[in-house]
Amino acid sequence: MVAFASTIAVGAVLLSLPVASASEEGAGWVTALFTATSAVCVTGLIVVDTPGYWSTFGEVVILALIQVGGLGIMALASLLGLLITRRFGLRMRLTAATETKTLDLGDVRRVVTGIVLVSFLFEAVLSTVLTLRFAFGYSYPWGTALYHGVFHAVSAFNNAGFALYSDSLMRFATDPWICVPIALAVITGGLGFPVWIEVWRRARGSLRRWSLHVKVTVLTIGALLVVGTTVVTAAEWNNPETLGQFGPGGRLLAGFFHGVMPRTAGFNSLEVSEFESGTLLVTNVLMFIGGGSAGTAGGIKVTTFALLGFIILAEIRGLPTVHVMGRKLTSAVQRQALTVVLLSMGAVVSGTLLLLTLTPFHRLETVLFEAVSAFATVGLSTGITGELPTSGTLVLTGLMFLGRLGPITLASALALRERARRYELPEERPIVG
Repeated sequence: MVAFASTIAVGAVLLSLPVASASEEGAGWVTALFTATSAVCVTGLIVVDTPGYWSTFGEVVILALIQVGGLGIMALASLLGLLITRRFGLRMRLTAATETKTLDLGDVRRVVTGIVLVSFLFEAVLSTVLTLRFAFGYSYPWGTALYHGVFHAVSAFNNAGFALYSDSLMRFATDPWICVPIALAVITGGLGFPVWIEVWRRARGSLRRWSLHVKVTVLTIGALLVVGTTVVTAAEWNNPETLGQFGPGGRLLAGFFHGVMPRTAGFNSLEVSEFESGTLLVTNVLMFIGGGSAGTAGGIKVTTFALLGFIILAEIRGLPTVHVMGRKLTSAVQRQALTVVLLSMGAVVSGTLLLLTLTPFHRLETVLFEAVSAFATVGLSTGITGELPTSGTLVLTGLMFLGRLGPITLASALALRERARRYELPEERPIVG
């Protein structure tokens, strides 16, 4: 947490320099702090127009903050320690194990190195595809095409959602060579590094050998992608302000793109403020759930959501224990999932209440959307973020920071504090419902 806060502070200082803004007057401290937090927390919410307000230096700083935030401060620090000393101290190895969600100290070096290599590999592939498209499809000079390709590749894989266009990606809404690769990068980054590491190690083995975490993550993300794409496409099909302006092919592409983005990437190819109320509600739910654990996505994580579903199903069926794909869930995991979800809901509700109280915006639908987007580190916006007063901007800043570190820190703390009770009190059953 200190490392993340320190990185945000450094980023805010750099962005406040006159050279970082296009006007060379220097950004205000609130603008610099918010943008740095949004970049490090790989959110994508903005209070100023990225290409219009920031200079090339400012954009490069944002890009660097996105990369550092996506990799994880602890993973990056472990890699630097590996490169310098060629060995880990016990404390650094334990810290890296917490960040990368592995408890095997002997694998930490390989895991951290794998995280960086996998990230750079996917970013390099996407950069190449986007650069070629910008150069040949839109006649960008090669230098500009490469810059835009790298920036959007890093932003997409890290689920950040920062774009070098004032309309995000709306100008490319019907271009599959832009939207599909970016959507696939968002899905890839949102799966989580443990999933990719295990898939790579067991690529030649049976799917049955996958761990419960990988199975639950892949299946849940797949199901949510189908639900999100179906709902957005169906709800917005005839909306002239969103999908209704395109032909059938463009509608399907844009519907798929916006079914993917709630995985916590803030790109948009449609005007979110024009969405139907039902679309906004479903998007809120998808944003709150987020993506895979130990990846670049935010939210409560799909595994947490899925485990709650299995717990509810077992309770409805009257079963004394919860079984998932041939494995039994411990009561500790069940309590941890409930705690993460309820405290996350409390953070979103508190943030929404503060925004309703401190800002001139009183439409619950839009204010709630901004609060969920910030906490889940998504970056989608109905357009009010840039119009918030300083108090509202600081509330969203706090939500982004809490949303990026809160679920991870809370889940780790709960697991580490687990201990046996030496006695039990007499049972009593209060009335439920």
